[in-house]
Amino acid sequence: MKLAEALQFRADLQRRMEQLADRLCQNARVQEGESPTEDPVALLSEYEDCAAQLEELMARINRTNGETHTKDGTLTELLARRDCLKLRVRTYHDFLQSASSLPRAATRSEIKILSAVPVPEYRKKADALSKELREVDNAIQSVNWTTELR
Repeated sequence: MKLAEALQFRADLQRRMEQLADRLCQNARVQEGESPTEDPVALLSEYEDCAAQLEELMARINRTNGETHTKDGTLTELLARRDCLKLRVRTYHDFLQSASSLPRAATRSEIKILSAVPVPEYRKKADALSKELREVDNAIQSVNWTTELR
């Protein structure tokens, strides 16, 4: 199984577990004399099976990520780089949105609100970070589709 397939399977297992947890809660109590719509014991058993599969799969994914080397380091290092780049891009975007959305003064006597930073200069930095994020993400995706899960 390729790493990318394992990542998709992990997402499917996580969704399945969320659905099972919701169904468990819906069937946890019933009115006296009634039966639950679904057997909570069977649901809990299925949930535990999914949890065991997920734990094993996550360990294999993490092991693969740590052992897979690229020209820019291990896959784990690339993932950390991508996560930090996402945070930085989001912060720059929010910051520049605030810095560039200035209110219009209706009269000359109103207080003028100005940007505290040179927006175009910081926009170039944000664009460069976005480009780097795309490149790192593409490198990760490429490795995911060519690496066998360990």
